[in-house]
Amino acid sequence: MAMRAALPLLFRLRVRPWLPTGISHVEVVNAKELALLYRRFQAGEVRFILAFRHPEVDDPFSMLYLLSSGVPKAAREHDIPLRSPVHSHFVYDRGMTIWAGDWLGWLFSRLGGIPIHRGKRLDRTGLRAARELLINGQFPLAIAPEGATNGHSEVVSPLEPGVAQLGFWCAEDLRKKGRAEQVYIVPIGIRYTYPKPIWSKLDRLLSRLERDTGLPPLTQDATPTEDIRYQRVLRLANHLLSEMEGFYRRFYPQYLTPEADLKPEPDESVNERLMRRLNALLDAALRAAEAHFRLEAQGTIIDRCRRLEEAGWNAIYREDLPSDFAALSPFQRGLADWGAEEAEIRLRHMRLVESFVAVTADYLQNQPTAERFAEMALLMFDLVARIKGDDMPARPRLGWRRSRVTVGTPICVSDRQLDYQRDHTSAKQAVADLTQDLQAALEQLI
Repeated sequence: MAMRAALPLLFRLRVRPWLPTGISHVEVVNAKELALLYRRFQAGEVRFILAFRHPEVDDPFSMLYLLSSGVPKAAREHDIPLRSPVHSHFVYDRGMTIWAGDWLGWLFSRLGGIPIHRGKRLDRTGLRAARELLINGQFPLAIAPEGATNGHSEVVSPLEPGVAQLGFWCAEDLRKKGRAEQVYIVPIGIRYTYPKPIWSKLDRLLSRLERDTGLPPLTQDATPTEDIRYQRVLRLANHLLSEMEGFYRRFYPQYLTPEADLKPEPDESVNERLMRRLNALLDAALRAAEAHFRLEAQGTIIDRCRRLEEAGWNAIYREDLPSDFAALSPFQRGLADWGAEEAEIRLRHMRLVESFVAVTADYLQNQPTAERFAEMALLMFDLVARIKGDDMPARPRLGWRRSRVTVGTPICVSDRQLDYQRDHTSAKQAVADLTQDLQAALEQLI
């Protein structure tokens, strides 16, 4: 209740450097659909997962507003009886408490959070807690199926299969207990816009990035225009790519595509050329990290990131060491710290890739809106800040934002359970199909 009461203040204040907020208004669309589902949940007819988009770190505030205000309001307007509170349990990455502080774990535990080792192949404790809450919890379960923020309100990153798998496990657990509840996954879209012009602040951010990266300012005699800003963003992107390519070519030459293979191809646009270079750079970054952890470069970029994260967790939080770290000799502690520090440094390569996994060649060119300009500039700001040594950069506020939260049509998992139960191959395909359908549903909400 305290968090709900404090929400208007939290929307406006920056309570942590890495938490920008600055949200002036939240618009909720189709909350009636969710109010009806909550009514069925409270009547013991359904269990469900809220699968929400995760473009920014402050998305949980939008979700909290949806449940604490949007759904109850829709219930009142449509005479849908609901018991208070309307809330959800939620899954969060255990690593957040490491870089944000133990206070966050304390707060999340009291709000109904379940910590999961996101990079761990099988976090049995976290999965057991999630499965138990799905079938017996007082509230539904909220999860971000993208696994991490991508900084793009209008691009959905490839989804991880965990949400679909949890949905099928829930249906299976209910069946084994002889319970008849239906299981659903509800796609939730979250999108941010700037209601007032932000061009002057955006121009200052671009100038700041040019200074920080040693790029001479672009000569301007006239008032900045959309074309000039587009040129500045492309120029910055090209400069950052060149600098990063130089870094990897100097220190990790074996992983970066040779320059001769990156020469412009016939009829290749400037954006397509940049994307080809970016993809080669991201692959080199992953290979540099994979070599340290002795991993094969297999699967999608997301698959590779998750395997690297798991390897990093295993190296930093070693299960072969005694639980009482003080029992180690100073020399042994020093060696353990050394190994953990090296693992953390190698994981920086993976963090670089995560930041740019959703970038596409035509995202800004197709719709050069203030929001898309801001997203690209802020992603470059994150990269520059991290290279400068700030692991938790305080993103500049470009202006007050509005959040639009859209409830999609619930996807029934129970209707697919027979396919999932047929055999192992069918189960894998059912999870893949459900994940693909959820991806399409989230993309339709943009």
